Amino acid sequence: MNAEPLGSAFDLLAAWQPGGVYVEHDGLGIATGPGDTVSALGAVSQLRRRDDGAAACGALPFAGDGVLSISASAVRRTDPFSTSRIGPIVQPVLVSGAIPSAAFADVQLSYEPSPEVYQGAVQEAVRRIGAGELRKVVLARTIDVDAGRALDPRRLAHRLRAVDPHAYTFIAPTARGVLVGASPELLVSKHGLEVRSHPLAGSAPRSGDRGEDRANADALLASAKDQQEHRIVVDTIAEVLQPLCDTLHWDADPVLHETPNVWHLSTRFRGRLREPAPTVLELVAALHPTPAVAGTPTDTALGLLHQLEAFDRGSYAGPVGWVDAAGDGEWAIALRCAELAGSRATLYAGAGVVADSDPVSEREETDRKFRAFLDALRWG
Repeated sequence: MNAEPLGSAFDLLAAWQPGGVYVEHDGLGIATGPGDTVSALGAVSQLRRRDDGAAACGALPFAGDGVLSISASAVRRTDPFSTSRIGPIVQPVLVSGAIPSAAFADVQLSYEPSPEVYQGAVQEAVRRIGAGELRKVVLARTIDVDAGRALDPRRLAHRLRAVDPHAYTFIAPTARGVLVGASPELLVSKHGLEVRSHPLAGSAPRSGDRGEDRANADALLASAKDQQEHRIVVDTIAEVLQPLCDTLHWDADPVLHETPNVWHLSTRFRGRLREPAPTVLELVAALHPTPAVAGTPTDTALGLLHQLEAFDRGSYAGPVGWVDAAGDGEWAIALRCAELAGSRATLYAGAGVVADSDPVSEREETDRKFRAFLDALRWG
């Protein structure tokens, strides 16, 4: 199967087909049609047997093994000047003239758990941390939205990409529907021997007032609680990647990373892998779940999540991305996302809890994330 070059202006999102996968970051990525499912563990060997330029892509579950999709119809852009199509010609579908629906009424929203129960869970987590059982846990909550209309994954992804074009925007089928989101966080990428990771942990709200926004950013940098939360993540990623690399560099101190709604503390990792290099999926397996989405120690944090979260995360906070036959690829963490099923959507948001966490503040952090996504969902 030969790859056909396409123009650099081709819109990857227009090539996505229902049942397929779409992942894009800064204009680079992949869009596919429906494909054959394959175990993530065997994806690279399957791609090498095919030898047709295909890639395996999708959203993996937060916990447990998962499957990926290999499609005979795909468009990939590996650099700004290299876009290619594999497989049969597909008529692009452009999004234009979208008009947002009205804001959702309270009666259309159902919280799981309730804000009060969530605050209680945070309080219990802080107690456990204070007792020395663990250092950090990331607690999530959901909102179920009854939109009263069929939700369109492509229109939602189009809106999310427009709001934050530097995020990892994605659409991926799941066992329960279609996961759509725009994640700010790169779990790991591998291209040749180069490996990168960009963890985020610690956050503060954005503000339309320039002075207040700057003050929020400065307060985040100065926050001992957020610095501690971030350091836990950085130390873990360094511990995993260093034995696999000839060289590995990362920021000495966290720097600010801005999204349209939230300031984050971030650290960029960049290294050169030792040969024989692991595949990107092997790196994903070694890193996930990081303390940015689970906690530390990992097993203790996962056990506490099982006790305190009254829902199944599914693919929320799991890896989402693609891998090719060379074992190269990019995998973000499925955050800032919702799972669509007909006229309903389940939104997810979480907050990192450490010893100094305040239950009300952590609940407010999830509220901010929900508000931003609910606004985007009006275009879906």
